Amino acid sequence: MNRKPLEPELEMFRDAARKFFQQEIRPHNERWREAGIIDRQAYRKAGDAGLLCMWADEKYGGQGIHDYRYEQILVEENAFHGDSGYLISLHSRIVGPYINNFGSEELKQRLLPGMISGEKIIAICMTEPDTGSDLAGMKTRAVEKDDHWLLNGAKTYISNGINADIIIVAAKTNPDRVHDLTLFIVEPGMEGFERGRMLKKMGMKSQDTAELFFRDVHVPKANILGQVNKGFHHLMQSLSEERLTAAVGNISYARVAMEVTRDFVRQRKVFGQPLSKFQNTRFKLAALDTEIEIAQCFVDRCVEMHNEGRLTPEDAARAKLYTSEVNGRMVDEGVQLHGGAGYMEEYPICRLYQDERVHRILAGTSEIMKEIIARATLD
Repeated sequence: MNRKPLEPELEMFRDAARKFFQQEIRPHNERWREAGIIDRQAYRKAGDAGLLCMWADEKYGGQGIHDYRYEQILVEENAFHGDSGYLISLHSRIVGPYINNFGSEELKQRLLPGMISGEKIIAICMTEPDTGSDLAGMKTRAVEKDDHWLLNGAKTYISNGINADIIIVAAKTNPDRVHDLTLFIVEPGMEGFERGRMLKKMGMKSQDTAELFFRDVHVPKANILGQVNKGFHHLMQSLSEERLTAAVGNISYARVAMEVTRDFVRQRKVFGQPLSKFQNTRFKLAALDTEIEIAQCFVDRCVEMHNEGRLTPEDAARAKLYTSEVNGRMVDEGVQLHGGAGYMEEYPICRLYQDERVHRILAGTSEIMKEIIARATLD
């Protein structure tokens, strides 16, 4: 099914984004995978191209663009022409809005220009060694003092953990109420803040994922985001867009996997004829193509709803759940149809399989998505 046509300015933006990823990102894939980290320069180049935090007000150096379709285009073009570990959407649309929505004017003036230019990279810390999706089980604590908060705890699986200059840390600030969290900004140079090891992952190997430690870190009260004890609510407000962004990525990578698998089965011969001529191949890819097309329609509708301010948490959860499952089926079947070649890293489908497995976990596991949907459906 043909997608709704974009306005000329959006088509021009897609062309520019595609060229950026092809010229500035894709050529560095192998080196970044080996190093386990993206060059900081890649963020500065995105800033120079006007691709970071496009929603930010012009007075901070932004463009004031709030149409989510611009970010959707970036995610799609990065999937086809960039690097799965180059998470500028994490920087721009998942973490960045916390500064804009909940930061003081002083914080916005101090931090947003560097975020827009790519000079400052940002990360958010929720997951802990013993706590994943259940934020109520968080052990990181912050205690109020005269002119600061004293922060103690450990976070793990933090994306951009090594590169980050601005780190949003969720911590419990009321021992009597499990959901009373506060969001703090920690910056390099604060005494007691340490980066741990860079973690080795199954996939997305070019993206730096790390452990972070906070031992009696003095966080100035000016570095609080939003209201004290209201951090849980601030996090919930932003999760729908995070899950929509995940859904856009899921369906984009499923399309990439379909493309490379289709090309392979057309060329690969078995018993003297292309693999694409066998009914098993044709039926399996036909079924997956149908799922991908249906998922794309739903995601595009969710983008429209989000632009109108009407995307519900349960619809965001439905989009994230379904697209991650479709993506998982597509990369798995892609490997199977490649045969032994699918297990070799020199073939794109192998890396797609490695990279995409995490998408049924990040931004809330499939099980958490089902619980959100079940509450809306049954309760």
